Amino acid sequence: MTRLASSLSCVLSRALRFVALAGAMPGILAAIATPAHAQDALEVARVQRGSACPGCNLFQADLNYKVLSGRSFARARLRQAEMVAITLDKANLRGADLSFVNAFAGRFLHADFSGADLSDATFTGSYFGRADFTGAILARANFSGADLDAVRGLTQSRLDTACGDNETHLPAGLSIPRCK
Repeated sequence: MTRLASSLSCVLSRALRFVALAGAMPGILAAIATPAHAQDALEVARVQRGSACPGCNLFQADLNYKVLSGRSFARARLRQAEMVAITLDKANLRGADLSFVNAFAGRFLHADFSGADLSDATFTGSYFGRADFTGAILARANFSGADLDAVRGLTQSRLDTACGDNETHLPAGLSIPRCK
């Protein structure tokens, strides 16, 4: 009898786990069926026409050659956006996700990048006159040929996680590793 009781206990335990899993199945399926954080096409279209969009999902948006000065994109998701030759003078990018953006030759005069994530972004040849980088994440960001000479809030420890080249202009006393 002990052997039979042990077998029944094992079968019952497996049955209960199956029932628990089956009960969780709708939630699991819903999580799988939920789309990834794709861009919001309506928000992207509004921004392409020149609107501000704080907190928007602009994932992989094409913002090449746009002039969006003075607009707020605070806490917006701009991850992997194309921003070649963009003009964002006096723009509010506080806490924005700018990771993996391509902002080659962008202009960011007086822009606020406080607390923004610029990880793995490309800012080759960009101009950042008097921009604020307080608390910005710069891990693996490429600032080759960029002008950061008059920016505020840069620290050596954060610059050590980014890269640049001989043409990168920095505030006095700061340096940046060379991009490989």
